[in-house]
Amino acid sequence: MKRHLSLLAEYFLQYAKVRLAYKGDFLISVFTTLVATGFGFAVVLILFSRTPRLLDWSFDEILFLYGFGLIPQALFNVVSINLYYFGDVYIVQGKFDRILLRPVHSLFQILFEQFRLESLSDIVIGLGVVIYAARQLHLDFGVLDWLSLLFAALCGAVIYLSVFLMLTCVSFWMEDRVGVVPPVYNMLAFGRYPLKIYNVFLQFLLSWVIPFGFATFYPSVHLLRRAEFHAYFYMLPVVTAAFAALAWEVWGHGVANYSSTGS
Repeated sequence: MKRHLSLLAEYFLQYAKVRLAYKGDFLISVFTTLVATGFGFAVVLILFSRTPRLLDWSFDEILFLYGFGLIPQALFNVVSINLYYFGDVYIVQGKFDRILLRPVHSLFQILFEQFRLESLSDIVIGLGVVIYAARQLHLDFGVLDWLSLLFAALCGAVIYLSVFLMLTCVSFWMEDRVGVVPPVYNMLAFGRYPLKIYNVFLQFLLSWVIPFGFATFYPSVHLLRRAEFHAYFYMLPVVTAAFAALAWEVWGHGVANYSSTGS
């Protein structure tokens, strides 16, 4: 573990040096990320310009949900860039051979060879929105609340990573340049809104099949002091550990099934 943490620091520093060497390109990427985030908030504003409440949820509560949702997604986005190109770059082009020749775990290399540094801006924005919405709702956050928020955000990022890692592993059996990651990625937005606004099927899907609800909604409503969802929050470590373990197993089976392109 110590060796891999040291390698992670080295990977990050070296990639940051390369990425920041072209400051103009990096700043454009940051600006693009901010614009995309701004459009997301614009949707919330437009929605509440037409109705004062969404079921029994106020604008500030939805804003809190949305702000918190940005944090685990941003953490996930920072390390997930290679998952989107895995099928094309590593399987179809045969670059996974290079990964297997190195004396470092293959999954570690896939996750930490590149970073989406511009996504760090969403963490700052998400925290700012959470603080603003909490003040508007007169929520007095103590140390335990902030520790819960940090823990929940990390668990949410692990849940996202686990789900998309399993989807990425499909490439070991099906050589597809696009893969199945993009369509499911679009479902991330569902977790930023109250699950109660969806039908029973979607609620079940987002809780137990693709648990984006545990990544964002259930931790958020716990922090919002909504007692009816507290039990789900305490299940968060179990759901996170279960999906992380499942993703680890699927990755192992995928690597065992991999056969070189021979090129």
